[in-house]
Amino acid sequence: MNQERIASLVRELLIELGEDPDREGLLKTPERVARSMEFLTSGYREDINTIVNDAVFKAESNNMIISRDIEIYSLCEHHMLPFFGRCHVGYIAEEKVLGLSKLARIVDFYARRLQIQERLTAQIAEEIMKQTGAEGVGVVLECQHLCSMMRGVQKQSSVMTTSSVLGSFHDEAVTRHEFMALLDRRLPAL
Repeated sequence: MNQERIASLVRELLIELGEDPDREGLLKTPERVARSMEFLTSGYREDINTIVNDAVFKAESNNMIISRDIEIYSLCEHHMLPFFGRCHVGYIAEEKVLGLSKLARIVDFYARRLQIQERLTAQIAEEIMKQTGAEGVGVVLECQHLCSMMRGVQKQSSVMTTSSVLGSFHDEAVTRHEFMALLDRRLPAL
């Protein structure tokens, strides 16, 4: 990513918005925004295999594994405004399990790019399935979108929930119900 080019474009944007990019408060804003965008879109430039880093281990049982309340921050691809919330991941291992931190790193890998929540949910589920060869995977995202809170319909309390269920989580209602029931026990307010 060319930070100098991004900073130049941000400077032009400030001018188009009617601002003076040379005033004290805005002097370093173009460079700050460029650095921020580099971080917030780092998912385009990272390698998933480096992130997982061989932290896939032999499974000794096929119990359901759940990691709840993984904080998630992303940018809406329609307005480039943030959306944020919680990601809940569950899977049933067959032969492999992921190191616990890798679930959150997979979430961040796909969240750090321009996204829609529906696609993000599916990408996380598909990657966990690919990395583990799990019997089934379930992912639920509960997010608030600034594009609908600050502009448009201006609904500050709205929360969007999406789910992606693969394998046994899709095919077996009992497995899907167990996963959803375990999540439902604790859903805190955002």
